Amino acid sequence: MGSEKRVQGRWALWDGRLSLVALDILVFAIVFTFELVSARNQDKLDNPYYQVALVTLICTLPQLRRRFPMVVLIVALAGIPAGLTLVPATVAVYSVAARHGLSWSTGIAVLLTTVVEFIHRKPFRVEDLAPMAFAFALMVAAPVLAGLWMHQRATLLAVLQDRAEEAERTRTLLAEQAVLAERRRIAREMHDVVAHRVTAIALQAGALSVNAPDGRTERTAETIRTVSVTALDELRGILRVLRDEADEGEPPPTRATGTGLFGSIEHLVAEVLATGGRVELELPDPPPEVPEVVERAVYRVVQESLTNAGKHAPHADVRVRVGATAELLVVEISNPLAPRPADVPGSGYGLLGMRERVELAGGRLSAGRVEGGVFRVTARFPLEETTT
Repeated sequence: MGSEKRVQGRWALWDGRLSLVALDILVFAIVFTFELVSARNQDKLDNPYYQVALVTLICTLPQLRRRFPMVVLIVALAGIPAGLTLVPATVAVYSVAARHGLSWSTGIAVLLTTVVEFIHRKPFRVEDLAPMAFAFALMVAAPVLAGLWMHQRATLLAVLQDRAEEAERTRTLLAEQAVLAERRRIAREMHDVVAHRVTAIALQAGALSVNAPDGRTERTAETIRTVSVTALDELRGILRVLRDEADEGEPPPTRATGTGLFGSIEHLVAEVLATGGRVELELPDPPPEVPEVVERAVYRVVQESLTNAGKHAPHADVRVRVGATAELLVVEISNPLAPRPADVPGSGYGLLGMRERVELAGGRLSAGRVEGGVFRVTARFPLEETTT
């Protein structure tokens, strides 16, 4: 876009630049001073035609020189018979060339200025040829050449700015492509390494459950197989995100069971019970309708809390309680703290990830030690605000 479109309002004529305003004021002051000096020397101030021409020039030169220089040129040339000098016309013809460049408008401006100057110098004499040539070079040719140079400079700057913006857009696009390529590389690494290992665990656990020597081993192996299959299902969902291959309308990866949020929580608790854990589960009856984004957050909170309890307080009694009203869904997981912390390494991102998921769903999460030596995780989700 042109510079006129970048700035709106009263600054549009000067592109919002004070330097251009100061330059126009300076040009106007020079022209006006030159006209006053010439009028006093030649006693033209009492001429009503000269007064009209001067006032008209004053009203058009500062405001229209940049946007409509041809209007200023016509006013300046029409005022020459009334006594105006060629200085306003010189400024106007420069402005036409700077505005329009090498075009028909510039050619017409040069022709009009030359014709008016020739008519103004009548009667024509041979000895006036040299002064007229000098006057043409000084008052017409030089301003036109200067205006053409300024027009070409402005065009070049605009082209360079467009190229710089295009280069910036290209750099941004290349950076985005590099990020996508890195995400695909990470997805391949996860698929080739993690997915392969988890698949091997699931296959070995399935084989063990078939050939188990007793029922306890069979149940444990089946639990390992089920957890591995669930991990593979969730891993495939992560890979789809990394590869940007998931469509907006594609359903999210299914959880362990296809029975909704509360069925999935029951399955999580069953997995822990199958491995020897002790979990007390309390769910609302009847189960409320929960938005999908809240379902995901609740499931991850329960899953992460049970995992943390198993790592840091093994064999402790864990209580999972989900309560709901018409406006609020509350999830609370608590367990006694172990006398001695379990020597199990952690990533440090569990609580941070839970908090981010809960806040994205519009809820609030609190986690920490409470009275009685209990560690409690509580997540609250406003159901009405989330569903509207």
